[in-house]
Amino acid sequence: MKLGCCYYPEHWPEDIWADDARRMVDMGLSQVRIGEFAWSRIEPDPGRFDWDWLDRAIATLGDAGLEIILGTPTATPPKWLVDSMPDMVAIDADGRPRGFGSRRHYCFSHPGYRAQCQRIVTALAERYGEHPAIVAWQTDNEYGCHDTIVSYSQAATAGFRRWLERKYGDISALNTAWGNVFWSMEYRSFDEVDPPNLTVTEPNPAHVLDYRRFASDEVVTFNKLQVDILRPASPGRDMIHNYMGFFTEFDHHDVGQDLDVASWDSYPLGFLEQFWFSDEEKLRYARQGHPDIAAFHHDLYRGCCAGGRWSVMEQQPGPVNWARYNPAPLPGMVRLWTMEAIAHGAELVSYFRWRQAAFAQEQMHAGLLRPDSGEAPAASEARQAAQDIEAIGDNRPTAKSVALLFSYEAAWLFDTQPQGASFRYLELVFDMYSALRQLGLNVDIISPRAALDGYGMIVAPSLPILDDQLITQIAAVDAPILFGPRSGSKTPDFAIPEALPPGPLQRLMPIKVSRVESLRPGLVEPIASHEISRWIEQIDAGTITAEARMDKGDGILFAHENIRYLGAWPDQAWMTNLFAKMAAEANITTRPLPRDLRLRQLGSLCFAFNYGTAALTLSDCLAGSADREFVLGSDLIGPAGLAAWVAD
Repeated sequence: MKLGCCYYPEHWPEDIWADDARRMVDMGLSQVRIGEFAWSRIEPDPGRFDWDWLDRAIATLGDAGLEIILGTPTATPPKWLVDSMPDMVAIDADGRPRGFGSRRHYCFSHPGYRAQCQRIVTALAERYGEHPAIVAWQTDNEYGCHDTIVSYSQAATAGFRRWLERKYGDISALNTAWGNVFWSMEYRSFDEVDPPNLTVTEPNPAHVLDYRRFASDEVVTFNKLQVDILRPASPGRDMIHNYMGFFTEFDHHDVGQDLDVASWDSYPLGFLEQFWFSDEEKLRYARQGHPDIAAFHHDLYRGCCAGGRWSVMEQQPGPVNWARYNPAPLPGMVRLWTMEAIAHGAELVSYFRWRQAAFAQEQMHAGLLRPDSGEAPAASEARQAAQDIEAIGDNRPTAKSVALLFSYEAAWLFDTQPQGASFRYLELVFDMYSALRQLGLNVDIISPRAALDGYGMIVAPSLPILDDQLITQIAAVDAPILFGPRSGSKTPDFAIPEALPPGPLQRLMPIKVSRVESLRPGLVEPIASHEISRWIEQIDAGTITAEARMDKGDGILFAHENIRYLGAWPDQAWMTNLFAKMAAEANITTRPLPRDLRLRQLGSLCFAFNYGTAALTLSDCLAGSADREFVLGSDLIGPAGLAAWVAD
């Protein structure tokens, strides 16, 4: 459990580097990430490397006792490289190039750019692979940021055609799989297949889904290209990439197969402002972030690498520069975010950034220091977090409790054919995750391909494509399991199953979805004192009796042995009640929480986090809290405060 920061020595006079390093150590930081945007300084002209400044920066930081995570600079190719092959940039869905002048101006499929990446990564690995201060490598930076995963370039077109030929073998197989007889879309060869953009109306959804799969696979091979260079040249160092929040454009589980540590960039206030949350939530949590935003991603990315290793590579320390509105965190929130990550098992929390830049695009993004090198408010909270980590000692993640199955492919499928403008896969998953958290439960967010043994309860918010491996796993599990709406609704080729949804799940649960409807905002169906919105399915259940019905009588929840199927999108309070019932069946203890309070258990410790603007008394919320042995805090938790105690 370590703290760190993101540092850009190339941005600052060399005569302050040593003092910066000393101040980092004094603040309690032990790791520093550098280099991920420095290609133009490392190689100012083609083939001419300037290593001296980076040698000195690494030596200065290492001599101060800091461990270094060195980034590969492939997210920001220099202008001379773009000019040498202008077709290396991505092309957007409207056919426009994504040009030079900011960052991420490349197409993952371009073979020439891949060769240049191999060259620069090899040069870095040969020079620093054995350096004692280097403890890890970060590949690139934030794959896909600014909508740069899906490209419609000539290179991507050629790559897609090769990908299709490997998958289908024969063009007739593709025509059959995609249903191209519809609208006379049949092809004579793979060379006739173009990307699914610039069509008159919507393209074939099977075509779109395969293009999304292809684009994701391009990220996987691009990342592997770098890792395969770095591992042998830098033995014993971790391979890391920094994922983002609420981002599903590629399969992070697949990329994680080649990494040692999954990290992510945590900006709770920016994410609250930019995503689907209600105006009431955006006002209530404007300075804290929604209580489940950070935790959701902690639990998601912990499931993206074998062994569950993960970290926060960029932690918001103050106002950001990129959201519609950018308030400052409530005093105490930077410490709270830090310790909540630690409570979820983070190996590192690294603040972005050390010093606020006085120039360029991110000059309004706060750091631990102001541009004049004075301490920003977050500095004292980072210092306090370092003391907190010392106080709690060495604790490991706890045993399995609840598994939530998360599918990137499901997100692509629903993006392609939502059927209702408000049906957002990420929001459905988040709603169910938040309902579980409001019961005080520890949640592991895992791939549908992950092992399910050991979990007391399993929730699949929606898995539209169900494969035989998962069905076999489900059949062997006796824990309570919930499948949410639209599960089993499509084949892998994006067709409605011959036997109707939920498709393969019918082998375990004999029901059929005979009709679906999406509801516009304001059109709801009452269910007891709750509401169903967005999505309703008409289910033919045969002899299975509905466990829950809408007020008008139609069943929306059906149970068969240990499996439940939910054919609607109820409000979160209704889902919380359902999960409480399932947890009781599994003999899992729940602790219903006030709206602003969240819990997390880590080893022998239980943590409580107050996301509210008023103090909370734990003993009013949790039985026996006042008599517990507190390691951090006390029974009274102030606004943006936390406590940790020895678990019962």
